[in-house]
Amino acid sequence: MKAFEVVVARNSRHAVALLAERVPTAKVKVIAGGTDLMADLKFAPSSHAPDVVVDISRADDLRHISMTDAGLSIGALVTHTEIMRSPVIRDLFPALLDAAHTIGAVQTRNLGTLGGNLVTAVPSVDSGPTLVALDARVTLLSPAGQRAMPLADFFVGPRKTALKPDELLVDILIPRENLGKPACFLKFGLRKGQALALVNVAASFWVDWDRNVFVAPRIALGAVAPKVIHASSAQAYLEGRAIEPAAMAEAGRLAVGDAKPINDFRASAEYRRDLIAVLSRRALEGAYALAQSKRSGKVAGGLQASRRGER
Repeated sequence: MKAFEVVVARNSRHAVALLAERVPTAKVKVIAGGTDLMADLKFAPSSHAPDVVVDISRADDLRHISMTDAGLSIGALVTHTEIMRSPVIRDLFPALLDAAHTIGAVQTRNLGTLGGNLVTAVPSVDSGPTLVALDARVTLLSPAGQRAMPLADFFVGPRKTALKPDELLVDILIPRENLGKPACFLKFGLRKGQALALVNVAASFWVDWDRNVFVAPRIALGAVAPKVIHASSAQAYLEGRAIEPAAMAEAGRLAVGDAKPINDFRASAEYRRDLIAVLSRRALEGAYALAQSKRSGKVAGGLQASRRGER
């Protein structure tokens, strides 16, 4: 491993100032939990190694899970374990807990951060599909100020994001209109633990209980395209349609056409297409089961049915 300088940021503003100072003349990386970056540094060729690493692990202003006027704000330094232990997330979005639980081992979840997981931007990222299915937005901070964008647009390609060299991911926001929206996350790997996803899927939708139809359906797919994607044709098909098994199965088939799975040493594209259809259907079924539980007040933690879910 090539030697590099480490500078420690006191908070997010200081981190951005350090980036602005060092980026023009050096190769700079940001480290938080280090579960991805340290592995990359260990095997990276010298030509790709950083000159400077900015340590943001002490930036406590990025370590929050809080309700705001805009929605649920999750700081970039929140760890996967903290997500799993959050009563707010457990009540509103159990699918986020399910996704966090599939990430690495206990040690990885204790150190790894949500922001770091998203910035790494591997196509199989486990924290991405549920957030994309909930229309989450990210906030980026630079010397010029803040800018926000949908998480789906933040992902550009394999290990590529819209983050500029002098920008820092500071916040992930689930918009207020989606608070409590029923969602389900499913992952299929070659083993039950510490496995990369062959396919991961998240689905969310509101239920119009008067007509029993899908409202604002979302299906997000991971590990089957260069980045996490919306299954747009499946979503369009479901909007306003009666909630029934045949509709969910058809949405799964349509989701296959929205994806671009590849052949690799872990699975064939054909196998992944089968998984997309099955997991998409099951994720929709899981979201509907959660919606029904919320409506009847049987959700773990005692959360009563959201008024938005009783349209």
